[in-house]
Amino acid sequence: MAVKIRLARTGRKKLAFYRVVVADSQMPRDGRCIAYVGTYAPRENPAKIVIDEAVTLKWLAKGAQPTETVKSLLKKSGAWKKFLETKSPNTPAA
Repeated sequence: MAVKIRLARTGRKKLAFYRVVVADSQMPRDGRCIAYVGTYAPRENPAKIVIDEAVTLKWLAKGAQPTETVKSLLKKSGAWKKFLETKSPNTPAA
């Protein structure tokens, strides 16, 4: 089972609102998900991004792959930088 962190669309017509979800890659875009990790409201000015960093970092550590759009949202929120720091901590050269 390949797990992805991606966007699921909610909201009404022409007023998009997205949930950042952890879901099996075989499930439909708005189908069943494993966990909710945040929201994204692109229509607000400026766009509103809310990410639960603890849950997101847990899923990234387990091997969940973010889509390109979600990766850019994680970079804007700062969660991606924290993930990279935990993934490869700076160690002094021998």
